[in-house]
Amino acid sequence: MKKLLSMLLILVMMVSLAACGSNNTEQSSTETKEETKEETKEAPKYKIGVITGTVSQGEEEFRAGQKIKEKYGDMIVTQTYPDNFMKEQETTISNILGIASDPDVKAIVMVQAVPGTSAAIDQLRELRPDLLFIAGVPGEDPDVIASKADVVFQADELGMGTAVIDQANKMGAKTFVHYSFPRHMSYALLAKRRDLFEKRCKELSIKFVDATAPDPTGDAGVPGAQQFILEDVPRKITEFGKETAFFATNCSMQEPLIKTVLDGGALYPQQCCPSPYHGFPGALGIEIPDDKRGDVAYVIEQNKKKIAEKGGTGRFSTWPVPVNMMFVESGVEYAKAYIEGKTNGKADKEYLQKLFEDYAKVKMQLTTYENDETSVKHENFFMVLSDYITF
Repeated sequence: MKKLLSMLLILVMMVSLAACGSNNTEQSSTETKEETKEETKEAPKYKIGVITGTVSQGEEEFRAGQKIKEKYGDMIVTQTYPDNFMKEQETTISNILGIASDPDVKAIVMVQAVPGTSAAIDQLRELRPDLLFIAGVPGEDPDVIASKADVVFQADELGMGTAVIDQANKMGAKTFVHYSFPRHMSYALLAKRRDLFEKRCKELSIKFVDATAPDPTGDAGVPGAQQFILEDVPRKITEFGKETAFFATNCSMQEPLIKTVLDGGALYPQQCCPSPYHGFPGALGIEIPDDKRGDVAYVIEQNKKKIAEKGGTGRFSTWPVPVNMMFVESGVEYAKAYIEGKTNGKADKEYLQKLFEDYAKVKMQLTTYENDETSVKHENFFMVLSDYITF
């Protein structure tokens, strides 16, 4: 009898334990489901398209696109425009429309907004009127792109018309050489900046030299344009002396320009797209470790060191922020904020100012573009200006 009672007691205890285990399993399963629901709830229900140049035509923008994709994963859809974008505008348009064909894409950030962008936006508006389009560093008429895109970012080319020459003057420049080509001089802001360069040079008694270089999108391509710079800069230094400041309007020209100016002992106040990254590491033979790619202070220090080794201290300068990278990364953050209803409409200047300054860690001057001929002011066209750092 005692043995029977003992067996019954053991059975009761086993059933009780099994029931507890079952309850715990069900509870764990329920908690997992709730956590999954919570994660699903918090995950973005949208995507943002990022369109940049390739490594050869716009490495900074391309790297910024990859960096922001690493941060947000599948929420970011990346694409590039062709190197020869002037002759392949249909490809540019097709690539933009390809990203917008995904209904989950709620915004597109394009840096640089090369020719063909406005035409693509016109087609987009018919298919996706809900989509936010941010155009950085536009290669089209500012009045046109401002009427097409929702938000436009641009370094303050007109402000640079005075700032670059003043910086060259501080360095002791007696001559200022401006390299460009007809296509760039057809861009309203670049043409106006060139005129401001010449005007300011005259005011400061600096000789202004207008030099025509090959267009990198022409038959000779980027290699031809770079070779011209490598050959022509030494000739200009021989002709005008070492107190000559050099400036070129094209990104692919910056690396050979920095190299030849440094070798020749001349002056370099700023790149076309100011940044510690733009042209300097390649020209100076700096290898940036993976863990330092986002470390601006590290890159600045390496630039200073290499320039000093070749006797160029005090003769090279730029902005302390990679402006085109800022446009890509801050552009995505702005698009994200807009989609989530955190901005005051599509063109929120105050929100942008904060994003740019958070990124740059310095004060940024933000103004809106006004056509001085028509007095039309575009409240969605934002231009930024920064102070200099001298290596």
